[in-house]
Amino acid sequence: MTDFFKHLMHEFELPLGNPVLIFSLILFIILLSPILLKRLNIPGIIGLIIAGVVIGPHGFNILEKNSAVDLFSTIGLLYIMFIAGLELDMNEFKSNRNKSLLFGFFTFIIPLGIGFPVCFYLLGYDFNASFLTASMFATHTLVAYPIVSKLGVSKNQAVAITVGGTILTDTAVLIILAVIMGNSQGSLNSDFWIRLGVSLAIFSAIMFLIIPRIAKWFFRKLESEKHSHYIFVLAVVFFAAFLAEIAGVEPIIGAFVAGLALNKLIPHSSALMNRIEFIGNSLFIPFFLISVGMLVDVSVILSGPMALIVAGTLTVVALFGKWFAALFTQLIFKYSKAQRQLIFGLSSAHAAATLAVILVGYKAEILDENILNGTIILILITCIIASFATEKAAKKIVIESEDDTESLVKSNGVHSEHILLPIANVSNIEKLLEFAIYIKDKKSANPVSILSVVSNNKEAEINILKARNKLEEFVKQASASETKVNIITTIDHNPASGIARISREIMADIIVLGWPQRAGFFNKLIGEKVDSILTNTDKTTFVCHLEKPLVLHKRIVIIAPPLAEYENGFNLWLSKITKLAQELSISILLYSNESTEKAVQKSFKNAKLSASITAKPFDDWEDFLVLSRHIQADDLFILVSARKGAASYSGVLENLPIKLEKHFTKNSRCVIYPQQFADSISSQQYNDFSPEALNKGIDTVHKIGKGIGSIFKKKNNE
Repeated sequence: MTDFFKHLMHEFELPLGNPVLIFSLILFIILLSPILLKRLNIPGIIGLIIAGVVIGPHGFNILEKNSAVDLFSTIGLLYIMFIAGLELDMNEFKSNRNKSLLFGFFTFIIPLGIGFPVCFYLLGYDFNASFLTASMFATHTLVAYPIVSKLGVSKNQAVAITVGGTILTDTAVLIILAVIMGNSQGSLNSDFWIRLGVSLAIFSAIMFLIIPRIAKWFFRKLESEKHSHYIFVLAVVFFAAFLAEIAGVEPIIGAFVAGLALNKLIPHSSALMNRIEFIGNSLFIPFFLISVGMLVDVSVILSGPMALIVAGTLTVVALFGKWFAALFTQLIFKYSKAQRQLIFGLSSAHAAATLAVILVGYKAEILDENILNGTIILILITCIIASFATEKAAKKIVIESEDDTESLVKSNGVHSEHILLPIANVSNIEKLLEFAIYIKDKKSANPVSILSVVSNNKEAEINILKARNKLEEFVKQASASETKVNIITTIDHNPASGIARISREIMADIIVLGWPQRAGFFNKLIGEKVDSILTNTDKTTFVCHLEKPLVLHKRIVIIAPPLAEYENGFNLWLSKITKLAQELSISILLYSNESTEKAVQKSFKNAKLSASITAKPFDDWEDFLVLSRHIQADDLFILVSARKGAASYSGVLENLPIKLEKHFTKNSRCVIYPQQFADSISSQQYNDFSPEALNKGIDTVHKIGKGIGSIFKKKNNE
């Protein structure tokens, strides 16, 4: 028994050495600290940093900084930078790259301009030490980024320019670090500059030219191997970090660039993105935040007045430098106060790059112990302030954006949006379901409903069970991207009438159909002519053929007929295609007349849609195939058609889908039939019609026919 207690006491000796116990402790901290601090309205990030301080070697010495902790914290840091690059709205970033450059300039030059005189004249350090410490003020780590991501404001323009500015300023500082190190070692010559320039050029070429092509090939060849996609992405991130290190810059730059390189191939609503964020936010990123806390030595404050003076000065200079950068950015671009606070919150946290700069300087004996200890205190204070500021600002922006869109939501009924996906061929469902998930409004409580219509015969019940079993696996596919899917199997004499009936029962807004399998335009769809479905329903209908995975498309090309803007479903289909473009980070090319183009631009402005769109005039509908000169293999070609009797309907639209199928065989293509009537009109219009009278009439004609037939039979017999 005593041996057992000795063994138990040995296991709990501090610092802990048992890797299983260490990992268990870390997981309990990750689980409990955000839950406990949430009640005190303190951001979970701060809880993790404080927990790191308590359990670290300078706290109760429960854990020590060993290779395992270092590995996980490095993974967490790289993960933060990778997710920041991955979630960056590339269209928004491209349209605001000048703003990112200007913010990057402000957030670099202002802290540097304030910091250098303070360190050189006030604290009395030499040129190299002053310049290196001042450059540290210019860096910032996106410690508070998980808050922005969690609250769903990562697509806000303020976030886009801050992330863009982060990479610019951190790259500049890390290059300065390399230059100062070269200067202190006396090796700052032409060879140094040539080597740095060439290595960065090679690194950029590998990341932006080679890696995306390999990724496209991989995703196409192993489309069904979903777990392999995550492993591949993880391998790319760490390989990119390693390449960056070889190129002479910090690994965090490589991780961010990996996010940019894979940005277009990993849509925000995809299952892969959900897995990346889930594992990062659950495990790796909290590990990094705990490790940041483990660096903080609280006893430094008690070591003497000089340490306190240096720590206080560094913290004040760092915060004021970032606040002025955010203020100038707000004034120039006329941002709101909440956006200014968000920029300040995201850019004021100092952790990774700051620590990298100071540790390298300390080891090279350019900086003394006071600067090192002061920087660690600065890291703790700035991370706490940044977390509070970011959470407060992000919540303000969420409230503001909800107020802006409230009237739009009420008018369009976005929150109650319901997508119906009727299926005939199970082999086509995966891409169509992915399409439905990407265009679905995330605020809608309704699921995507997959419908299978079974013929009303003796085997109907068996066929219903078979259909349900086949469709169950696709519920798992959707749940991986946190999208609810509902399976509906129904009996009907006619699939078209079954689809029409269910679409009314569930009050669907959108129907997504697969392109017919047989030759010719829509000869049969799910055993019935597509005309029957379009005639019996008034929902916005997408008829899609997806030749390749959606992420492999480079552009969406829309061709819209004259008067398309007068259809009731105009704003709905436009918002859905725009959402798809945003998810895939690709641009839209619109072919239409001038009036439709103006309506599209107006709709973009009113709904605050941020996708990149260019328009070209088109009115030669008789010579539709002239467009083939401008359509590329990687384009998703969308034809906006219309039902008979609609404002934008014309006879020429009837044959265009045949031409699409015949002449654009290698392209993914989609035909949209917008809703023709308003919901209220539609329901009132069709309420008066009942199939009962029609059925009675058919029965009467049938009886008359039988009667005439029997008369003729009698005559023949006679």
